[in-house]
Amino acid sequence: MIPQPIREIIQLEDGRTISIETGKLAKQADGSVVVRMGNTMLLATAVASKEVKTDIDFLPLTVDYREKFASSGKFPGGFFKREGRPSTEEILVMRLVDRVLRPLFPKDYHAETQVMIQLMSHDENVQADALAGLAASAALAVSDIPFEGPISEVRVAKIEGNLVINPSLEEAEQATIDLMVGGTEDSVTMVEGQMEEVSEEEMIEAIEFAHQAIKKQVAAQKELASKIAKALPKRDYPKAEQDEALYNQIEKAVYDKLYAIAQEGTGKHERSDKFNAVKEELLGTFTEEEIEEKAKLIGEYFHKVMKKAVRDLTLNEGLRLDGRKTNEIRPIWIEVDYLPSVHGSAVFTRGETQALATVTLGTSREVNMIDGATLRSEEKFYLHYNFPPFSTGEARPLRGTSRREIGHGHLAQRALEPMVPEDAPYTIRVVSDILESNGSSSMATVCAGSMALMDAGIQMKKPVSGIAMGLIYDEDTKNYAVLSDILGDEDHLGDMDFKVTGTKDGITACQMDIKIKDLKREILEKALHQAKEGRMHIMGEMEKAIAAPRPQVKDFVPKMVKIEIDKDFIGAVIGKGGKDIQQLQEDTDTTIVIDEVDGKGIIEIMGTDMDKIQKVLDRIDIITFEPEVGEIYEGRVTSIKDFGAFIEIAPGTEGLLHISEIDWKRVEKVTDVLKEGDMVKVKLLGLDRGKMKLSRKVLLPRPPRKDKREEK
Repeated sequence: MIPQPIREIIQLEDGRTISIETGKLAKQADGSVVVRMGNTMLLATAVASKEVKTDIDFLPLTVDYREKFASSGKFPGGFFKREGRPSTEEILVMRLVDRVLRPLFPKDYHAETQVMIQLMSHDENVQADALAGLAASAALAVSDIPFEGPISEVRVAKIEGNLVINPSLEEAEQATIDLMVGGTEDSVTMVEGQMEEVSEEEMIEAIEFAHQAIKKQVAAQKELASKIAKALPKRDYPKAEQDEALYNQIEKAVYDKLYAIAQEGTGKHERSDKFNAVKEELLGTFTEEEIEEKAKLIGEYFHKVMKKAVRDLTLNEGLRLDGRKTNEIRPIWIEVDYLPSVHGSAVFTRGETQALATVTLGTSREVNMIDGATLRSEEKFYLHYNFPPFSTGEARPLRGTSRREIGHGHLAQRALEPMVPEDAPYTIRVVSDILESNGSSSMATVCAGSMALMDAGIQMKKPVSGIAMGLIYDEDTKNYAVLSDILGDEDHLGDMDFKVTGTKDGITACQMDIKIKDLKREILEKALHQAKEGRMHIMGEMEKAIAAPRPQVKDFVPKMVKIEIDKDFIGAVIGKGGKDIQQLQEDTDTTIVIDEVDGKGIIEIMGTDMDKIQKVLDRIDIITFEPEVGEIYEGRVTSIKDFGAFIEIAPGTEGLLHISEIDWKRVEKVTDVLKEGDMVKVKLLGLDRGKMKLSRKVLLPRPPRKDKREEK
């Protein structure tokens, strides 16, 4: 007997609907739902261990998103024909969902928790990532897992001046704003997206529009959960131990010392050493038995007092850990063309954060192939971000590319991409290696990457700079401070991490994570306008190092020439078994790539010597030569017959110059006028069964006609 699911319908303004149902699939999970929009269907499940870990102080939450190839009727690529490790695109969706869910679990809830979202059916007109947050939250909402939601996420795009919720991929590609927004019923908690130089006001309008849609989706989840609430009360779990007297004792002992250290404005490691020294001094006031019994609480309360001291310093005195004012940017130094053998490079250092960006230029063979269940495409411009452990003074094993590295690289790529010219002939790879880190390394990547591209001779439309903003907000007093160019500690101890990138004329990308429950519009507006001031300051420093792109690539960098030929000539250029093109590459020391695109042959020729590239062009001209009727050519006489001469107007291309077309006057013998090897100008009169008919006389002055009576 088929079970009868419980279902809720969300009505969008344009008539489309989203359904959420539970009670039909995956019933052994703590919570499971199927979310459907069009023919896109997501199955989301939530499971949490009944055993709450008391020896850790964090939530062991795993958010997993996978796209089944069967959902779009495709086979997985590669040798092993099954889904394997997650793709970059899947990891980016996991991050989007995780960043909204994680802050909304109870702070003292430490049970192993896993949320899994699977794309089971794909509709090309519905982007599944816009539904993943809704599906994950709904699975938690119908479970007994403690969760301070629901939440939801939507995509908002501005297309031809109109804001649209959850557009299709094709529509989103035409958008000037493409944002993913996540939040609760009361507040926006996450924003990430790409824009085409939009204003701060346009961005706020899009966020608020998205939040209205989020409210409807949260209400639907609450309604769904209410229908099964009696069967699924939220589970109890051991609450974390609290000792108010111990907290007061620690606060009295260390607050003033920590506040004084925060006032000193020292560097990251020196400050950390001083904080640790205070902690060691505090531990010395406890007996061994007290430490053994209360070690976890002592550490937790010490960190809580340190956080309070740092935040109070900023709210009370307008000063920060490194001595700066709230809107002050750290000292910047820049060096462009630092690496002599790479195609483009730049070092960008801001305070204790340093990024080294390199640019490599290649042919279309080097494009980044995206081969997923729902998307198969090519990226001609892509950026990779590396965060080695030495950048923070740590020694730890390398375990491959982390989700954080993928996320930060994606943000920087989206920031720069709108300013890379569409007609750039190269495939472009930017790599950012973080050499030092104390906050805002992704924004350092944007700045370094922009300058490295200009150093490589890529004709950027405009340079791009980026800045990370922070917030300290006191919920009791409603007092707040917006911080420009935040440190790592300010990110950790603050209430917001808001990264904004853009040109002088507008925003190109953003990423925002908010920890407070009610972000007021005035705070968001202040953060955006203060961010613009910071970006302009940073842009000024960048322009001192390199004000405009180099007019051309460096001498040792391969030059790229792209031409178009008739597709029927592709085989002739390649030659039998590729022999001709391979020989041509070897003879000219070039790389030649041929593709058929939209019914045309596209040839890319890449080499360091323009003379050799010209030889390739000349050879292709010969192979693809097509004579045009009415055109004038200069050719060589290859052979002479009684009836005329054969003229080679291009290598391997001959036509007949009939004896009657040699001159206006009668020619008795061809050899009276021409001999083999002569160069002669001729006009192509026409083609007769593929054979060319040439004329010399039409290019000569025509003699005046004589009167017939005079002739008699």
